[in-house]
Amino acid sequence: MKQVVSMSNIHKRYDGQQIETHALQGISLEIMQGEFVAITGPSGCGKSTLLSIMGLMDSASEGDYHIAKIDTANLKVDQRTQIRNEHIGYVFQSFNLIDNLTVFENIALPLEHRNVKKSEIKTRVEAVLDQVDMLHRKNYRPNQLSGGQQQRIAIARALVGKPDLILVDEPTGNLDSKNGDQVMLLLEQLNKAGSTIVMVTHDSRYSRCASREIQLLDGNIITEQHSADTVQGVA
Repeated sequence: MKQVVSMSNIHKRYDGQQIETHALQGISLEIMQGEFVAITGPSGCGKSTLLSIMGLMDSASEGDYHIAKIDTANLKVDQRTQIRNEHIGYVFQSFNLIDNLTVFENIALPLEHRNVKKSEIKTRVEAVLDQVDMLHRKNYRPNQLSGGQQQRIAIARALVGKPDLILVDEPTGNLDSKNGDQVMLLLEQLNKAGSTIVMVTHDSRYSRCASREIQLLDGNIITEQHSADTVQGVA
């Protein structure tokens, strides 16, 4: 099985005026192709910091991080941007869709940054829209959609580049329980179809959907459970 993520002894420190804060303290983990990993823990435990480092939105203060066997140490800003665009799909709690673009145009953006041909963009965007059951909304704008529909579009945008890794940050945080359940069912379906997913969540109901749960506390991994130890599916 292909290794997608390798982290070894990852530390993250923030220097304040009077005190140094340790957000992550020696995190080591591997994520293999096809896994669905949930990262859980209380507020301030380091979940979002860890996801930001995985997504090359932030850098570790210490330690080694490889994604798709690429060493991320000492990368320039443009190199980090290129790797993020080619290997990582990101789904944010707040959707981060551009209001003055249509659904189709929002999803096409990552491909346009790669200079993909227009004919291929059309094919790939429509394919992922069909995958998330939103093809009939391709000419709508985000403000014409419900929160659940907007999150489906955000997931489609993350999928369109065929990334090695999809990072999902509190995908149900801005949704009611019905739409949250629908989004989680979609993520489960995508994982079963082969997508590698790492999700940060505070909701234990949704963390059980993952094949592995990693719990953080004070910047450390304190427990790790595999699917044999958990109940999968939204209940």
